[in-house]
Amino acid sequence: MMDFIMYHLPALQVVVPMLAAPICLLMMRGNLAGLVALVTGILCFIMSLLLLQQVIVSGPISYQLGGWAPPFGIEYRVDAMNAFVLVIVAATSALVLPFARRSIRAEIEPSKQALFYTVFTLCLTGLLGVTIAGDAFNVFVFLEISSLSTYVLVAMGARRDRRALTAGYTYLVMGTIGATFYVIGLGLLYQATGTLNMEDLAVRLQPLGELTSVRAGFAFIMVGLALKLAMFPIHAWLPNAYTYAPSVVSIFLAATSTKVAVYVLLRFMFTVFGYDFPVVELSLSTVFLPLALVAMFVASAVAVFQTDFKRLLAYSSVAQIGYMVLGFSMASVTGLTATMVHLFNHAAMKGVMFMVAGAVVYRVGSTAVTSFAGLGRQMPWTMAAMVVGGLSLIGVPLTVGFISKWYLILGALETGDWIIAFMIVASSLIAVIYVWRMVEMAYLTPAPEGSKPVREAPLSMLLPMWTLALVCVYFGINAELTASIGQTVAETLLNGSVDAATSIIPLDGVVEGVAP
Repeated sequence: MMDFIMYHLPALQVVVPMLAAPICLLMMRGNLAGLVALVTGILCFIMSLLLLQQVIVSGPISYQLGGWAPPFGIEYRVDAMNAFVLVIVAATSALVLPFARRSIRAEIEPSKQALFYTVFTLCLTGLLGVTIAGDAFNVFVFLEISSLSTYVLVAMGARRDRRALTAGYTYLVMGTIGATFYVIGLGLLYQATGTLNMEDLAVRLQPLGELTSVRAGFAFIMVGLALKLAMFPIHAWLPNAYTYAPSVVSIFLAATSTKVAVYVLLRFMFTVFGYDFPVVELSLSTVFLPLALVAMFVASAVAVFQTDFKRLLAYSSVAQIGYMVLGFSMASVTGLTATMVHLFNHAAMKGVMFMVAGAVVYRVGSTAVTSFAGLGRQMPWTMAAMVVGGLSLIGVPLTVGFISKWYLILGALETGDWIIAFMIVASSLIAVIYVWRMVEMAYLTPAPEGSKPVREAPLSMLLPMWTLALVCVYFGINAELTASIGQTVAETLLNGSVDAATSIIPLDGVVEGVAP
């Protein structure tokens, strides 16, 4: 039995949450549906760890659904890069769902709570599917499953703020435009190569770099993914979506959706097209690098003036996405390592901050910056977690944020870009301003006279919150695991080989699993 499960882990990683979604709906009651979703999240996390271990020991896994060999059959392909992202997505879901129990009760009508968990597990299915799919069309299918689910999840925040409806609608419009660009790009690539399997595409595209249709396909796919990623300056959907969505949804999206979009963009840019593809190097230096630098400053500056904590964090996320884009736009091993490490680190630090926001909404009913006045004494554990997350956002030593920025600065210095290194430090100083605003409000500003006393957040919220806070500290002190995975992935990505992309140890061969 165990051998059967291990053999079919790539399929089970997607099938388990997919089957859990209708079961959540059949439960009818929020508590039971939440329990099913929690068990699903934990199972997905365990499976993602097992897949990562398999990849480390045996190399990439090619799982062929229905016994049809690629490029004609559907393939799930797991290597070190997407196994790492699978762990980030599944771990976040396993931590968010215990936090969700009380938060959902407070923010979503009882009649819709089972529906919420149904859509949440569908969203998890889509994100895991995008990450594990080995062909470009199935990436699109799972991308749309996760996107459609996300639009609904964002709109469910309407009970607390009706603006969630317009935020969800804006997200739908922007997401649909992004998906359309992606599909047009795929169509152009299919017309030129006759295949959609990523490994096959990588081989067939090599001699077609001068074709205008292929270059146009590259441009369409990059724009479509940049929209999904909320890359500056096409990030308009993100601030409202993060601000007005239910707290749990904000946590989950901030920690996972942009990470998956960055993964897909890296997959196309460095393994499908390859770094030596004619327009890749040009687009990195003339489009992605300048936009990343502008995002770091503009989004951070906008965050300083926000009066809502969740909106402040949303603009901070746009700036943090700029750091991720800056890393891979350097096109060096150190720069790409910074991007991979920051995928993990940002999920942890932003997860903590949005959990703090969720706990404050639960106890105070608002995320206005002024509502944090005096909470340092009334919610000491929650505010202490906010300080840990804030220090990580700034990049203070002994936190994960420092590790990411250290690699970014090293990458800039390796290429002699002293100005970029200086800009990374300068943008971090802007983060000091908006983090200090929150610390000052919580610890140095007294609670308004006559306000009701506020109790600390429940233990079910504090445990996931402090788990992530400790992750921020532990991997800030000992970054050997994340850095080694990031560096190995970076080295293989720059080699431009899909097969190699991706083992932490030298490979003896590809492990194949074929569905009976």
